Formats: sequence, structure tokens, C-alpha cells
Amino acid sequence: SQAIALAGVAAVAGTASDMVPRGFALAPQVFRRLSLSQANALSPGQHSSRLVPIAESSVGVSAACLSSAAAAAVVASAVARQSSKRLGIGSVQRQRIAGVLACRSAATQAPVEEGEPQKKKEGEKKKKEGEISLDPPSGTRDFFPEEMRQQRWLFDKFREVATSYNFQEYDAPVLEKVELYERKAGEEITEQMYNFIDKEGAKVTLRPEMTPSLARMVLQLMRSETGDIAATLPLKWYSIPQCWRFETTQRGRKREHYQWNMDMVGVQGIVAEAELLSAVVAFFESVGITSKEVGLKVNSRKVLGAVLEKAGVPGAKFAETCVIIDKLDKIGAEAVEKELTQKVGLAAEVGRRIVQATTAKTLEEFAELAGVGESEEVQEMRKLFELAEDYGIADWLQFDASVVRGLAYYTGVVFEGFDKAGVLRAICGGGRYDRLLSLYGSKKEVPCVGFGFGDCVIIELLKEKKVLPEFPATVDYVVAAYNEEMLGKAMRVARLLRQAGKSVDVLPEVAKKVKKAFKYADRVGAERIAFVAPDEWDNGLVRIKDLRSDIAEDLKQQDVPIGDLANIDRYFSKGQVAKAEAAAGEAATS
Repeated sequence: SQAIALAGVAAVAGTASDMVPRGFALAPQVFRRLSLSQANALSPGQHSSRLVPIAESSVGVSAACLSSAAAAAVVASAVARQSSKRLGIGSVQRQRIAGVLACRSAATQAPVEEGEPQKKKEGEKKKKEGEISLDPPSGTRDFFPEEMRQQRWLFDKFREVATSYNFQEYDAPVLEKVELYERKAGEEITEQMYNFIDKEGAKVTLRPEMTPSLARMVLQLMRSETGDIAATLPLKWYSIPQCWRFETTQRGRKREHYQWNMDMVGVQGIVAEAELLSAVVAFFESVGITSKEVGLKVNSRKVLGAVLEKAGVPGAKFAETCVIIDKLDKIGAEAVEKELTQKVGLAAEVGRRIVQATTAKTLEEFAELAGVGESEEVQEMRKLFELAEDYGIADWLQFDASVVRGLAYYTGVVFEGFDKAGVLRAICGGGRYDRLLSLYGSKKEVPCVGFGFGDCVIIELLKEKKVLPEFPATVDYVVAAYNEEMLGKAMRVARLLRQAGKSVDVLPEVAKKVKKAFKYADRVGAERIAFVAPDEWDNGLVRIKDLRSDIAEDLKQQDVPIGDLANIDRYFSKGQVAKAEAAAGEAATS
């Protein structure tokens, strides 16, 4: 559907790629107006008459006003994808929806100026006074139970990998002081903060990233008189914080996201980088991603530093230069060369040579283009690839001189995870940042290295590769009472099962009709159902039926003593079932 929409852009508009982010921003507004009944009612002949008016009124402008072809086509694509996901629309219908929206709006050829507020259609119903929007703020998410199960699964994977490498979990306030992020190196992050002045006059922000918070906490462990850290080194910490950045939303990138971080403090050598890269690979493998699908681009700012030093770039301009080079994919080589000339003060020829060097795809090629030969920095990179070979992760790594990362504090090896299919943006990233603590007042340079994984892009990756599991609701037991008099008894059974470590859902109504109880148990994903009825209860028993195990039907049901519910699993264990089957066989032959 996206290919169809973008083909329409190329054919009709040909340009206006800057409208793509705006198109995605409008897409949810269109989608929210599509009800299930409307979606199901769509047929090929009805798309134009039904869907387009819905889209136009949802966005709040006419087709003529909507259609920069690029914006409209991307809206169409995004609407189609979301419709497919949430409303059960098939791929054929999805493509028709995208095509209709793209072509209808592109045909009008009336562009909308970027940043111009969009006017309401005449006659459109106004929002009722006092009415509250039920949508979360732009770029944020609600997590319904199904989404929470997915999130918990992902976070558990993060934690399993981190703990297997003996990393300890930590956290910090989501609210931080603005000064923690103002490093004055031209970083985008300083322009994307959700910052404000609180009621005490303090300049604060929702944290845009976690690394400065980590640095602040490590400094609290530092002895002021010596600069030594009063803790066993290396520190190996991980966290899964929620981070906030006011930026253009797109697939895999929102204004709030959770980010898995792993950081090592106090290790000078390249072994730390090898260990963290191994952890990244371990995570990918744990969720079913292979090196054929995802790779890790690796570079070194130390090598780049040697190049810049040889080119005459002042040391004080190193961080700013790296931030500019990191924009290569976004603004292109010519614009980067221009910024290097205007902002850093490099000669045009030097700027061209630096940009050309970043196109190298092997370490040898980079060293030759940059003219740094077999320097100490190059040898360190060679050592990293040798360690990766020994670690068994070399097939995941590739050298890429264009990777420099956009944060000013990186000082050594930097790396990014990337989708080899080219569908998604950077999947993860990290590197060495030995001087960050010095920026915050450390008397000594403290070696640090770490990485970050955003949850949004990981989920998109797993969907794209079709390895994201389903997360149905499940519960160990449903307890059903036969009548009103047995409700209290049912609650007692539920309590005993919970004390045995089971999750239990009590059917809130009596289940005189067994079919009703079974239907409810199936709906909530129960493994077993416990019937609390007068005849069994008078004999000190509860009838329990297994709903999921692959055993003979006549063995799925057991009458379990009330006083032995703590050992409930014993009645459904393989040994118990085998014993019952043997007894049944003997009875049949006697």
C-alpha cells in the first residue's frame, strides 16, 4: 500500500518529500473516523464515495487543500496500514484504499504550505463545548491490556539478556534539570526537549535520554577529594526508562518511547565494546532475528578524530564536527560540506575530503582515504573485529565510516543496528563516551560505554520480519459456582488456588448451565475450570477440568479434595495421568 501511494507521488507530484512527516501526522486523524461498520461496508465501487469524504472531514480540510500529492499519498498509506491492523481489512482492500485516497487528492494539485494551520471545512461540525478528546497527546500511546502484554514480553527479553551479562537494573526521575543536556554542540536533542519552568522557578525537562542521568548518578558515587568512584568497578548497569523528545513522528519513532540501555563504567579497553555488541546480538537472537536480517555498523570517532586532526580541525570543534557529519543521511553530502565550511571553518577541499572518507566501507579503505595509515586508532578497531570473531558475532558486524552518531559526548567506537532490508531507520545505537562525566565536574576522565534500544522500532522490526508472537489473555483457573449458595464456597476455592501460586478468575455469576462457564473460561484463556457444586462439596471435593492439555478426554476431569488444592498440579501430572491410564487398561482386560 505504501509503494502504491509513493508511486502516485512520483508520477503526479514528483517532489515535496518534506510533506511526508506531515502526512503521517495527519493519518491518525483520518483513521479515527473510520468505524468498523464503515470499513466492512467498503467495496471497490464504494471507496471513492464513502472513504474519501470521511478522510477529508477527519483531517478538517477539503480535498483541494489536502493535496500536496506527497502528504495525501502518505496519509493514504498510513490510513491503509492502520485500517488493516485494527479493523481487519485485507491487503487487497488496503491497497484500494491507499490508491483511492492518493489518486483522489493528488488529482486536485493544490499544495499546502508547510507550517500553515489547516482551516476547518465550512459546515463541518464543531467540537461540542466542554467535550474532552479521548485521544492521547500527539506522538504518545495508550497501552491497552494486549499492548501491555506485548510490552512486558519485550521488557522481559531486555532484562533476561542484561542479567545474563551480570548487569544491575537502576532508574532515575523522568524529570531532570535542563542544564544536564545543554552541551552546546549543535545537537538536535537540545531543541527537542519537553522543557519548562516549574513552580519553584527551576528549568526542568522530561528526560530525552538516560545517559546524562546515569552520569549524574555515577558522580554521586565519586569521592570529591580524589575523584575515585566508591564502588566496585566496572559498574554494569541497565535500565528501561521512558524518554521524551518533541520531534516528527514516523514509523518506529514517537515523541515518547521506552529505551533499553546497557552501560559499563570503568573499563578502558575495547573488551567493553565487544561485550556490549555481544549483548545486542544476544537480544536479537532471543527474539528470532538473524544476521541475515539485521547488521551492526561500527566506526570509531578516534579514527575520525585522527582524520580531523590531520585536516586541521581544532580539538574544541571535534564534537560539533561529528554532529554535522551525522546529518549526512538527512541533508546530503553537499549540505554537510557547506556546514563544515561555514560552522567549523574548514576549507572547502578539506570538507570534501572528510565527507569522501566517510563513504569507505572497509577499515583499510577508510585509513587509505583519510591518510592515517596503521595508526593506534585503526589498530584498536582491528582488535574489536578480532574479538567479535572469537565471540562468534563477526557475521553481525561491518565497518561503516559514515556512522558517527548524533550526540556530542561520544569519543571512541560508535555503532548502529540497521535493517538490511532498508525498511526501518536505525534500530539501536551506542558507543564510548569517556569524557561525559568530565563535562559534569569529574576530576578524572571516567571510561564509559553503552547502547540504547527504543521499544517502538524494535516492535516494528519484529512485525516486519513476522516474528512477533501473539499475546492472548491467559489465566490458570476459572472458578464457577453452581448456584448463589455456592458463591462463597467458590471464593474460598479461588483463595486456596491463589495461595498455591495460581492465577484465578472467579466467574461473577452463577453457572447453573455448564456451557456458560465453559464459554467464559474459553474467552479469558483459562487453562482449567473448577466447578463448585453441592454434591461434590458435600463430599469435600471440587471438580476440576483441564481445558488445554492434550490428554484423553476421560482423564481431563478430576475430583480434587478441598484440603489438597495446594497440590493441584499433582492430579494432572504426567505420572498421575499415566497411572490412571494403566489402571483403566487393567480394568478393560480383566
